[in-house]
Amino acid sequence: MARYEGGCLCKAVRYRADAAPINERVCHCRLCQKAIGAAFNARVLFRIEDVTIDGPLATIGSSPDLKRGFCPSCGTTLFSRRDSAGIIGITTGSLDDPTVFKPQMHIFTASKQPWLVLDDGLPKYEGAPPPG
Repeated sequence: MARYEGGCLCKAVRYRADAAPINERVCHCRLCQKAIGAAFNARVLFRIEDVTIDGPLATIGSSPDLKRGFCPSCGTTLFSRRDSAGIIGITTGSLDDPTVFKPQMHIFTASKQPWLVLDDGLPKYEGAPPPG
């Protein structure tokens, strides 16, 4: 099992997860694009209780049931959290070793930037992936 560790640019916030992730996805929705400031959000999903976060955090509700967490000092986006489902998605750009990220699919590709070519052979879903 890979150990996932990371933090923000200024090193004020650190996190770690020793559990296996629930899934690893690349989200192309407009909310993720805005929150990350990039064409997509590559993230590793865990149960909230499997992730430990140390340091100051700020959060913003980007949709009714989703909070995004970031460092209040440097602004690094670190996660998106859905408390009702008990899950937290860690941004792969904030990982100490982003090579541990092994994406399984692309989601919300209907919002994908037109210049981005997805030719990695992974499943693609125009919206949310099917349950399961």
